[in-house]
Amino acid sequence: QVQLVESGGGLVQAGGSVRLSCAASGGTVSSYGMGWFRQAPGKEREFVATISRILGTTSYADSVVGRFTISRDNAKNTVYLQMITLKPEDTAVYYCAATTWVGVVSVRNAYGTWGPGTQVTVSS
Repeated sequence: QVQLVESGGGLVQAGGSVRLSCAASGGTVSSYGMGWFRQAPGKEREFVATISRILGTTSYADSVVGRFTISRDNAKNTVYLQMITLKPEDTAVYYCAATTWVGVVSVRNAYGTWGPGTQVTVSS
């Protein structure tokens, strides 16, 4: 069973950038569809980005298109989320997750393994 741990969160000013990392153990990230989700206080956990297993096809939530980039380093067994031009509304706990489904998967319930999350706070 793959295990995931996120890192890289913190406090950043609006307009700044942050790169989140998701390190995997007990499995290889290329064998799973990998996703990033986020949850702001009082809100549902929402889809942010995903990269499919095998082909590495990516997909993004409309709110982050052009600002966030998901990528995968198979040698380091790590998935990244590069975030630029951050906005206060991007403030949330960001979670990395893994799915065995094929293709781009944005449905939260398709992901069976989750990391503990990392806080990103964007100040205005």
